[in-house]
Amino acid sequence: MEALARLAERYERMILHEETELGHTYRFGSPTTAASPSSAWRRRRRSPSRIEPPLRPIWRRKIAGRVPWNDWIRTVEIEPSLYAADFSRLGEQIDTLLRSGARVFHFDVGDGHFVPPVTIGPIVLRSISARIHEAGGAIDCHLMVDNPAHHFDQIVQAGGDSITFHVEAAHDPAAVIRAARERALQVGVAFSPETAPEAAAAAAAGADLVLCMSIHPGYSGQAFMPGALDRVRLLRQLVPQEMHVQVDGGIGLENVRQLHEAGADLLVAGTSIFGQGDLPRAYRGLVQALA
Repeated sequence: MEALARLAERYERMILHEETELGHTYRFGSPTTAASPSSAWRRRRRSPSRIEPPLRPIWRRKIAGRVPWNDWIRTVEIEPSLYAADFSRLGEQIDTLLRSGARVFHFDVGDGHFVPPVTIGPIVLRSISARIHEAGGAIDCHLMVDNPAHHFDQIVQAGGDSITFHVEAAHDPAAVIRAARERALQVGVAFSPETAPEAAAAAAAGADLVLCMSIHPGYSGQAFMPGALDRVRLLRQLVPQEMHVQVDGGIGLENVRQLHEAGADLLVAGTSIFGQGDLPRAYRGLVQALA
């Protein structure tokens, strides 16, 4: 809890600097010229009270290919879900959330087969990946598609950092995980409300995260399914401690803390951020609710 309190304190301080350019470091209310990337990274890891966006694109720091999830997560992450964004202002809204402290963005790809809607894909991903990476962010691609490995090369070329595929769409989850690793992608396994957590945990061996859907995949804006809390608790017991647990669907101020206490450390929020008039306040409110 002390770590979460420090994290909330960081975002409260960022309110003072919402309009400051990302090329600076922040030290208790005073922007200064950025130090060297390596020293700033060490300083940020030692001192969570300092608000210092990464000083070079996180995806360019080579650690066995792309950067591992453990280097993205600050104890717990609120991931803005871009599927819920206003696409006439997509770049502007991403920049606003980056200034507000968001680091990992959730990118939903639907193919019209595994889920009914055709959502967003590599062309949109390519148009936003550079601005997210240059600001130190990462893009977490949730593939709601049949034959997920077929899409990996396009995701890599468009700038995705991690892919999560559905266990229901993979005949051989281990082979899909290997295919992602061969492309230096981080990888997760998602499961829908009808799938048992035990089946998802078994399929996720060798992955970085397991995504528990708290709605039916496909459409943004659905209500949270209360039964997801017990599914998250069980999932956390089933998977190794180093594996991350992600939840997606209907997350807001009324349940974000409960989900984290149940074992989730990656919380995807769409309407509860983009459906509000003040994006920075909505994002920071979710972060502060975790403290």
